[in-house]
Amino acid sequence: MYLSLSDWRSRRVEPGKGAAPPFKLAPVILALGVVSLLTDVSSESVASILPLYVTASLGLSTIAYGFVDGLYQGISATVRIAAGWTADRVGSQKWVAFAGYGLSAVARIALLVADGFGSLASVIAVDRFGKGIRTAPRDALIRFAAQPEHIGRSFGVHRMLDTVGAALGPVLAFVILLAIPNGYRVVFIASLAFAIIGVAVLGLFVPNERRRHPDTVPNTARPSAAAQPGAAPQSRPRWRDVNTPEMRRLLLVAGVLGLLTVGDGFLYLVLQSRTAFAAEWFPLLYVGTNVAYLLLAIPMGRLADRWGRTRVFLAGHGALLAAYVCAVLPWAGLPATVGTLVLLGVFYAATDGVLAALAGLLSPHQSAASGIAAAQTVVAVARLIASTGFGLLWYAMGSQAALWLVAAGLALALPFAVVLLRTAQKVTA
Repeated sequence: MYLSLSDWRSRRVEPGKGAAPPFKLAPVILALGVVSLLTDVSSESVASILPLYVTASLGLSTIAYGFVDGLYQGISATVRIAAGWTADRVGSQKWVAFAGYGLSAVARIALLVADGFGSLASVIAVDRFGKGIRTAPRDALIRFAAQPEHIGRSFGVHRMLDTVGAALGPVLAFVILLAIPNGYRVVFIASLAFAIIGVAVLGLFVPNERRRHPDTVPNTARPSAAAQPGAAPQSRPRWRDVNTPEMRRLLLVAGVLGLLTVGDGFLYLVLQSRTAFAAEWFPLLYVGTNVAYLLLAIPMGRLADRWGRTRVFLAGHGALLAAYVCAVLPWAGLPATVGTLVLLGVFYAATDGVLAALAGLLSPHQSAASGIAAAQTVVAVARLIASTGFGLLWYAMGSQAALWLVAAGLALALPFAVVLLRTAQKVTA
């Protein structure tokens, strides 16, 4: 008999073996959270001014911004799987992640001299390559260090620290722009400083450990030796161990929903076009979303461990749909803005770490980074297409009509996603 996703959802203790152990945060997860905090201060301080920098300072169109945002969202997909497989193959998740963080720091230097569409797009691409290299190995380190009974909560703690940085980054950009109008270069310099500190913390304080857990997830399509009772985990990653029916359903759902995920910057531009506020206040929109995210990251992780990770993942996309509607409803002003930001925070808290946890649990231990990378790659590619496509829709139809169209597509896709993931949870004899 094969085990389904539902068997791994709760990780209940066998009868007679006592209650699940209390939650303990591993030092590795805390250190990785600090690294992500510093790195997100760096990256989000830039991301929060990027829509205005492209459309106002450089004077480019929404089509150009859609292309840049597409690069920001999805170009990392070209290296994620290779980076995840490399980390599994060499057993050195830390140093593969270190290379990715280092590459993003180098891109921050180049950002200081980028002054046109071509140079800016190139710098964004290099920065996102770095993100693609680092993300899956880092999440694999979290998966190895986390208690199996509390894996969703462990990812939630990391994502909370990550999002503290994502909230502080836009605040930093806001303060700089408030003190120095058009001070985009100063924001870029501050971003570089935080990126360098983050790389240093990773190199000095995160050990290169790969613990051997006995909880290797069996291949649901082709049970291997690693899945048999008493068998030792395989030492080398194999793609066929990740290519299971349940994983394919998860990737299909994640990809389709990713195609219907509009970048935050576009939603904020829609809000700005309907509610008059000065350009220097624009970064605070990112702060609102990130504050909601950091407050909800741990509760959503705990809810996913108890209620079901696929349910929380799909409910998060329901919150995204509500954010679209909130952004384009006839009543504008502060309520629409706050509602959109909070719903976006719910969406990220319910999907980001939860998807990584799902992919990690559906993958054998020796292929955890590869499985996580596969899920993240599908989402990144889908969001690249979504951002580029939405820029074109905005240009052709206008912002509100384009957003209504995407909202309708997401409303139609969600019921099919529910059916697909429900099928993935069934036990097959």
